[in-house]
Amino acid sequence: MNDATAPARTVRCPQCGGPSVYAPSNAFRPFCSERCKQIDLGSWANESFSLTEKEGQSDPGFEQS
Repeated sequence: MNDATAPARTVRCPQCGGPSVYAPSNAFRPFCSERCKQIDLGSWANESFSLTEKEGQSDPGFEQS
């Protein structure tokens, strides 16, 4: 079976949790809509997503000036 006849896969939208078609026909994949894609982009732009830094991982001389 080639890709053109493969059934579209449905995944959970990372923003709203609703169903999202994961196929080239969905321009917003893995999101279900442009709205969910834009909300996620805004969260990244506002730095809502971050990784915590472990103690001792920073350069001790970096902040001294």
